[in-house]
Amino acid sequence: MTAVRLARISADPLDLAVHLAAIDDDAAGAVTTFVGRVRDHDPDATAAVVALEYSAHPEAEAHLRAIAERAVGDGPALIAVSHRVGRLAVGDLAVVVAVASPHRAEAFEVCRAVIETIKTDLPVWKRQIDADGRAAWKGIGG
Repeated sequence: MTAVRLARISADPLDLAVHLAAIDDDAAGAVTTFVGRVRDHDPDATAAVVALEYSAHPEAEAHLRAIAERAVGDGPALIAVSHRVGRLAVGDLAVVVAVASPHRAEAFEVCRAVIETIKTDLPVWKRQIDADGRAAWKGIGG
């Protein structure tokens, strides 16, 4: 079975439990997660942040899978990762990464590698909406 159990770009709300179920394995002694949420502020914002609008390249899901595959490499880790698109309110989940492996060091390493690479390489863009009506586009991965 493939190490990447789930790699999805979705307009639907993300669910951490779905990701945890996808990587459930009796050989895994460690499970790490990263959940990225929409926050109500940004250092560059002119007012409180009220929403983010994510858009993705049509091939973003394939890129997401490749990011996850590279992070796992030949190791025993299992991964489930999703990134949301569309308009998200403060508190909504924008990205979920769940990694299971026999040992914690690898679970942490793979999880961090995936989220850091998403931020730099995934062709997903966000438009930040502030309470004063101003909007600003952010680059690849946010």
